[in-house]
Amino acid sequence: MAISALLASQACPLLTAGRASVPAALPRSGVYSGVGATVAPGYLIRGRVATAATGGSVIDRPTIAVPGIDKSNETQKKKPRIYRVMLHNDTFNKREYVVQVLLKVVKSITVDDAVNVMQEAHQNGLACVIACAQEEAELYCEGLRNNGLISSVEPDGSGSGNGDSS
Repeated sequence: MAISALLASQACPLLTAGRASVPAALPRSGVYSGVGATVAPGYLIRGRVATAATGGSVIDRPTIAVPGIDKSNETQKKKPRIYRVMLHNDTFNKREYVVQVLLKVVKSITVDDAVNVMQEAHQNGLACVIACAQEEAELYCEGLRNNGLISSVEPDGSGSGNGDSS
């Protein structure tokens, strides 16, 4: 069945006869009103009105303008400064206990990472457990200390974050 005959039989005011663009992959048994269809002037389709000057309009996403909000001058959020949670070597905690505490306090750390952190602290005297925002780093440090480990928080010196020197 031809599109114009289908439109006439369906009495669809949204599509004009002979102007609908139906993709070849779609079956021609129904009325197509998707993107690319041409509408009759004066009809409201998804928030847009077809104009009489062009004889039709292509259906597309409507733009919504909110008065008083200028999107070009929005303030951008600065990334929080990154801090490192440092684990210090001690002589009174067993290595297995250190790994257990790391896994309990820092939920995002894997067993392999916890073993590597413990081993680095044991060999070098100091190891970085995790690098994160200051508030989160202080919580991790407090959790490690509450479980008998020696830990500290220091600013990350890699230059990430917003660059404040406080």
